[in-house]
Amino acid sequence: MKFEKIKGLIDAPFTPFLPNGEVNYDIIPQYAALLARNGLKGVFINGSSGEGYMLTEEERMQLAEAWVKAVPADFKVIVHVGSTMVKSSRRLAEHAQQIGAWGIGAMATPFPRIGRIEELVKYCEEIAAGAPNLPFFFYHIPAFNGCFLSMYDFLKAIDESGRIPNFAGIKYTFESMYEYNRCLRYKNNKYDMLHGQDETILPCLAMGGAQGGIGGTTNYNGRCLVGIQKAWEEGDLEKARELQNYAQDVIDIICHFRGNIVGGKRIMKLIGLDLGKNRTPFQNVTEEEEQQLKKELEAINFFEHCNK
Repeated sequence: MKFEKIKGLIDAPFTPFLPNGEVNYDIIPQYAALLARNGLKGVFINGSSGEGYMLTEEERMQLAEAWVKAVPADFKVIVHVGSTMVKSSRRLAEHAQQIGAWGIGAMATPFPRIGRIEELVKYCEEIAAGAPNLPFFFYHIPAFNGCFLSMYDFLKAIDESGRIPNFAGIKYTFESMYEYNRCLRYKNNKYDMLHGQDETILPCLAMGGAQGGIGGTTNYNGRCLVGIQKAWEEGDLEKARELQNYAQDVIDIICHFRGNIVGGKRIMKLIGLDLGKNRTPFQNVTEEEEQQLKKELEAINFFEHCNK
């Protein structure tokens, strides 16, 4: 099967919560409009940024339905369906296809830890079969699940066996640019290699063929990150470098506040879209930390550049 390759940036949205801890579905149309307005091309929901593993199956399905209903035309909704139970993932994949999602994806389960290529292929095969008409993306984020397998060998195993007909590519959230490029070049760019680290958009573009990506800081800094791709396409390397370095400045700050899932989610409140707190066991940003976060962002003129 051949699927459309993604062009542009897909956002990994946070899951919005109400003060009582329940999911805030009502804010999603406003959230979708913000992302589209700032140049994003879709969403990859219920993943790591979305605290997907802290959601019930019913919450994950209701979120998928809410996003599919809320997004504008041509805005892609990819549903992360990975879980520690393949039966659950298969059910979520079937549901995503039924409601009209654009695609599905899954990261390796954090338990039991996957340590062999065959185990990973089998895991993905059973999940992808639940939505045979949708493109399936493997979400490679070994820092989350300890699955430090060769993605080149994984691609080769899938390609040569033909066991996952709807396999479309990989969301690559890892530091090895060498491996990323090997996968990108596999059989003349056969598979979609979506860069998954916002701090390396420009080097991925420079290696050629990397037209799409899925990011987390795109939630609040999408205008800057979309600008990197635009500058590159226009041949303005200096502008692309400037924006990439600025994106790194923002990432440096969120690292002071427990990363994108915690610190980044609080930035959404600071730009006018309060998505609530994180679920346990995340340690939420305190009121004092929020003021410090705001000061550090003001020091780099963030609120003049961020999503609006």
